[in-house]
Amino acid sequence: MSSTQTGTVISEVQNNIGIITLSNPGKRNALSQSLLMAMIDALEEFQLQRVPVVIIRAAAGVKIWSAGHDIAELQAHEDPLGYFDGLEQGLRAIQRFHGPVIAMVQGGVWGGACDLVLTCDILIGDESSTFAITPVKLGLPYNVSGVQHFINRVGINIAKEMFFTADPVPSQRAKEIGILNHLVPALELEKFTMTMALHIASHSSMSVSVIKEQFRLLSNANPISPETFEMIQGLRKKVYRSHDYAEGIKAFMEKRPPAFTGE
Repeated sequence: MSSTQTGTVISEVQNNIGIITLSNPGKRNALSQSLLMAMIDALEEFQLQRVPVVIIRAAAGVKIWSAGHDIAELQAHEDPLGYFDGLEQGLRAIQRFHGPVIAMVQGGVWGGACDLVLTCDILIGDESSTFAITPVKLGLPYNVSGVQHFINRVGINIAKEMFFTADPVPSQRAKEIGILNHLVPALELEKFTMTMALHIASHSSMSVSVIKEQFRLLSNANPISPETFEMIQGLRKKVYRSHDYAEGIKAFMEKRPPAFTGE
């Protein structure tokens, strides 16, 4: 077994299965630029090693799997989810990794971290796992690809409810609506997840890789006109340049409720 710690992430290989452990408990595993780049580096290294399956997890027993975006890194009046931002690069790295990426979840998954786990190929969680997508709490304009991830996973009606309410979805409902592939008792979670990873790894890695790529291409096969895309970007720009977005960031940093005005 080899293991590497790069700041906020621990990467290791066990029985030819890659494991990435989010390891920044002081910031509740917030998706900072440094954490996301470390995760991407680990996936690239696993790719070079031809590791067939990867598990992304947090440390055992955590209450917060990840708190989502590192709000301290967000800038008012700038797009927080541009194509080259860390989270978007991380999501593409998961999608384009040659083998399945399994999210093993304990505790709360918030904001951008919810998008991250839904982008993984398989989700396995225990009773403590909850899932909340929270941009409306910050006045943040979510992007097209992120919204599509949720529609692909849970359908448009559930996606709307999750985005509009920002309420956490508890584990049992997460299983019922298709967020979780498996809901497993906490004491069995690691063994169950590793057993599935090893089972997948026993099959033809070439076949699995090509099938995963087909899923990626087909799930992205939702063409929109250039005019529609430009309209969406214009609408998003109105939000991230608004008072509400600046107020959402400021209120979070000041640990107080935001005073949104709809402007």
